[in-house]
Amino acid sequence: MKQYIEKNKERFFEELFSLLRIPSVSSSEANRPDMLRCAERLVQLLKEAGADEADVYPTEGHPVVFGQKIIDPSLPTVLVYGHYDVQPVDPIELWKSDPFEPEIRDGAIYARGANDDKGQLFMHIKAFEFMVSENRLRHNVKFILEGEEEIGSPSLAEWAEKNKELLAADIILVSDTTMISESVPSINCGMRGLSYVEVKVTGPNKDLHSGHYGGAVANPINVLCDMISSLIDKDGHITVKGFYDDVVELSAEDRAKLARAPFDIDEYKRFLDINEVKGEKGYTTLERTGIRPCLDVNGIWGGYTGEGAKTVLPSEAHAKISMRLVPDQDSRTITRLFEEHFKSIAPDYVKVEVVPHHGGDGFLIPISSKAYQAASKAMTEVYGIEPVPSRGGGSIPILADLQRILGIDPLLMGFGLERDTIHSPNESYLLKQLFAGMESIALFYQLF
Repeated sequence: MKQYIEKNKERFFEELFSLLRIPSVSSSEANRPDMLRCAERLVQLLKEAGADEADVYPTEGHPVVFGQKIIDPSLPTVLVYGHYDVQPVDPIELWKSDPFEPEIRDGAIYARGANDDKGQLFMHIKAFEFMVSENRLRHNVKFILEGEEEIGSPSLAEWAEKNKELLAADIILVSDTTMISESVPSINCGMRGLSYVEVKVTGPNKDLHSGHYGGAVANPINVLCDMISSLIDKDGHITVKGFYDDVVELSAEDRAKLARAPFDIDEYKRFLDINEVKGEKGYTTLERTGIRPCLDVNGIWGGYTGEGAKTVLPSEAHAKISMRLVPDQDSRTITRLFEEHFKSIAPDYVKVEVVPHHGGDGFLIPISSKAYQAASKAMTEVYGIEPVPSRGGGSIPILADLQRILGIDPLLMGFGLERDTIHSPNESYLLKQLFAGMESIALFYQLF
């Protein structure tokens, strides 16, 4: 594979850049035509790579791309999952280059989607291309590439239910996660689920003069801040009643296994430019992001935020809140519990609304499986060190749905790094990780 990459890497860059230039922001209605354009480009790339068939399938939202190559129906089948939608680029002023005009700087590709997930799904297309061109493919391969992962995959589960036979496979192969470091590869054997809500607190029926009414009428922003601060106690414990009912406490033995993953707390703090970490009492930083749930405010607004001063007592205050969940926590149950709790703590002088957005459940996979062992051997050969099993703190909610619908486990061979700053300005992807990913995936096919 190394020689194939070296021979074709300039073409690879041109093809990947053609995807990265398409502003496929799924949350923006203005970018809807770009979503279809990106899906059609992926169909073209799959066919050029050797797929027997590939097409764009409409859904209630953005389209799904499905492609496949069937060598022999009796052989094992690998279903590759990825997503071609990307996060918004705001704040645009913090980007050092145009987010949709990819650049190679300091050994990395800089662009929105360079890692998440266009760069990582592109590795699969090229590894597949290599296997086909060298006549080494001994598995059936299917691709399902969606355009709604960044908004919670609202359409894919229904589409998958209707197309279960088309998607039938033995494993779901995914590259949409990070590894511990360049020198310490890892394979995620689990991810957290997600419940995402928006809350609205309303006080007076209109914005008021803060001099005429301040001190006499409740300020919704003040109230919202008080309510939010009560959601987590001094020990970092979430106060929503029933929130921890289904959280499984890991044994000391399992926690010791997870602790084998190398982690430098000082380097972690330096990277983030923080003086100290903070989280649930009694757990390490890696445990807090892997085996424990959390609650965070993702955005808060209300009143006047423009330039200069405006003495206003606002009518409304808003916040977006996400809750990362561990396996066995049901996202719909948690959303309901949060709504009940948040309304119960609202004082009489405001009205409260809770609007659920998207969510999904977490999952775990056994590291004893044939697929995991094949991935581990492949990455060991490429990196020269055995990958560490890890638990991911992020969420890909649709994977739990696909696991349930299709009855097969996902395998997360992610090659991103924390330095890639996905979802933030200046997203990037190291070229050596891009190429190592292609090599590892091609080896996986030979070892699985």
